Amino acid sequence: MEKLVIKKIGQILSGKMENPILDGDCMVAIDGKIEAWGYERDLNTDDATCIVDAHGVTLAPGLIDSHVHPVVGDYTPRQQQLHWIDSTLHGGVTTMISAGEVHMPGRPKDIVGLKAMSIAAQRWYENLRPSGVKVHAGAPVIEHGMVEEDFAEMAKAGVKYLGEVGLGTVKDGKTANEMVGWARKYGMQSTIHTGGPSIPGSGLIDADMVIETNTDVIGHINGGHSALPDDQIICLCENCTKQAFEIVHNGNERAAVLTVNTARELGKLDQVILGTDGPAGSGVQPLGILRMIAMLSAFGNVPAEIAFCFGNGNTARQRELDVGLIEKGYSADFVLLDQAQHAPGQTMLESVALGNLPGVGMTIIDGVVRSERSRNTPPAQRLPERIL
Repeated sequence: MEKLVIKKIGQILSGKMENPILDGDCMVAIDGKIEAWGYERDLNTDDATCIVDAHGVTLAPGLIDSHVHPVVGDYTPRQQQLHWIDSTLHGGVTTMISAGEVHMPGRPKDIVGLKAMSIAAQRWYENLRPSGVKVHAGAPVIEHGMVEEDFAEMAKAGVKYLGEVGLGTVKDGKTANEMVGWARKYGMQSTIHTGGPSIPGSGLIDADMVIETNTDVIGHINGGHSALPDDQIICLCENCTKQAFEIVHNGNERAAVLTVNTARELGKLDQVILGTDGPAGSGVQPLGILRMIAMLSAFGNVPAEIAFCFGNGNTARQRELDVGLIEKGYSADFVLLDQAQHAPGQTMLESVALGNLPGVGMTIIDGVVRSERSRNTPPAQRLPERIL
């Protein structure tokens, strides 16, 4: 039995908007799953195989990037960059979800080829987790000529997500809606490209098509890169009752704040999730999720502890994952962070609410320490320490 005990935690963020800060100073995980949390004096911390002294820093569920475009391993040909996933781990991200492996050189667009690539991508990220990061990949871009049996075949093989609708040849709402329905029938989630074109072959996807297609996630509702007009973003927020409003780092910041303000007015902040939409033309963003949390807190007038939920718990619930929440039996995936040195604010959360990045001191995935002091965030005031 592997038993992780994290002691002397300053505060625990839950990932849950309804109760974002939990009481306690200790976390216990067994065999990679959350077992218990609370005050050390009340918990069974005996027989630990790994002990971390948090030294008063904040523990949060590992962050989730809801929108990435991986290719193979920890390499992206889009930016000719190695170890971008490892760099993102140093930004507190422990889980990534593919919105399509669209940057693969020579990406097949015939039905046999696209199915083969999606199954292969699902397999190689299942078999190889770069730096321990969980990459949910194998997200086919739908093309004309696909039939229901194609979705059944991919789902049976383990494919769980569609790539961005609109990046392939299917660009009309009626056809896309039919294929999204087939995917949903076999347990596959779907995302749609929203806004202006991003790469050659993509095109404008407006609010009417988003609503008609009825995907599970409104991909980069703030544009990737170009956003829709304000009235269309507001229309999507008003008319979509279950879909996730995905805000990305590569999109329009003003449209991101508009989305949050509109979602708040409608009582739909629980539908807000975060992604980076990288690697892309804007490059790789190792701190993209943290930057979105700080930006939306500062300019969207969202308490920092709620903004953190956009980057973990909300995504976990929308994406039906066993990460991103402090919940018994969920994966013991954590990020330990603290206020950056010399950053304004009295606490880490107050500093983030002022628009500042926190310093990441450690990441843990499945109860195993995966990184310590971040090489990418500003240095934290305090650092957790593995003492066993």
